[in-house]
Amino acid sequence: MKNSIISLILLITFASPAVAADPAMVKDSAPERYTVQKGDTLWGISGRYLKEPFRWPELWKTNQEQLKNPHLIFPGDVLVLERNGKEVHLRKVALETVKLRPGIRSEPSSQGAISSIPPAVIEPFLSKPLVVGATELDGAPRIVATAESRVAVGAGDIAFAQGIKKSDGNQWQIFRRGDPIVDPASGTTLGYEAIYLGEAAVRQHGDVATLAITKSVQEIYRDDRLVPLARQKPVFAYMPRKPEKPIKGHIVAAYGGLQETGPLAVVTLSKGSRDGLQVGHVLAIERSQTANRYSQRTAPLFGRSGPSGDEAPRNYYSEVIVPRDQILPKTELVTRDAISKLPDERYGLVMVFRTFDRASFGVVMESSRPVAIADVVTTP
Repeated sequence: MKNSIISLILLITFASPAVAADPAMVKDSAPERYTVQKGDTLWGISGRYLKEPFRWPELWKTNQEQLKNPHLIFPGDVLVLERNGKEVHLRKVALETVKLRPGIRSEPSSQGAISSIPPAVIEPFLSKPLVVGATELDGAPRIVATAESRVAVGAGDIAFAQGIKKSDGNQWQIFRRGDPIVDPASGTTLGYEAIYLGEAAVRQHGDVATLAITKSVQEIYRDDRLVPLARQKPVFAYMPRKPEKPIKGHIVAAYGGLQETGPLAVVTLSKGSRDGLQVGHVLAIERSQTANRYSQRTAPLFGRSGPSGDEAPRNYYSEVIVPRDQILPKTELVTRDAISKLPDERYGLVMVFRTFDRASFGVVMESSRPVAIADVVTTP
């Protein structure tokens, strides 16, 4: 009887208590009632209610553990927005009438909770060691030969590798060490990008194992490295929120080696867990007009040669361009000092989904212009 009374109370009261929030942060178009749909994301629902989606914890009561892995909302849940003078509450309610009988009570599994952002965007980056030390991959198993002595192989081809232990399983991911990740503010090397190339399955173990390449996103060469496929299922339901302390860093790389990117693109940030960044933290993206960007736009172009991205720069020489002041009216020159005095301009948001000691990965959630390397990220 006691258990039945407790169950009845849980069903007729709100499923999760809420905290008061500032009405000014709620959109005028926010729905008074919304039923969560399959395919919704926490960021998308936040955007329905809030002018700044990362302020969701102010509208919803959460503790520290829920911030990391909330599992608050499931498809079919009904959210009700209550406005009461200077306070705004968002509550999850149970609408159905249930006749209680003795039996087993079931609750939704956390696996059915909606994700914070579309899983397909970040899933490939959650289990892969995409930031490594200078020598971290040196001791990893490596591809020593390819079938028919091919220069490059891909999905459906056969390769041979040394260093694979049977105890590490049959499923492997393939990487190649890429360019260094450098903090543009200090010039410090934060680590090296580990370029994800594909996946392979062991057909036959031995001193030289036979691999079947099951997936490839780039060409795979001899001496590329192998890492065991992670068995842990990734979590997508963390809470978007702003950092608890001021953070200021830079975008130091964009996935695919791009110089500019846009919404739902993955970028590398120059701050990590050592700086206080956590999974779910949201940072503002600002366009910086400092001397750092001036140097980028006026320095000679350069690139890296070879399939593994060696350290030797390759110079490019462009044809001579007629100075602008010879064909246009003479104007005052734009100097480095003049650019450094221009204010930074906020134009987007990025949410952190994986952290390392000195760097982190984020996904661009909003941007009104192309996101460029060396742009500033800061606490909003």
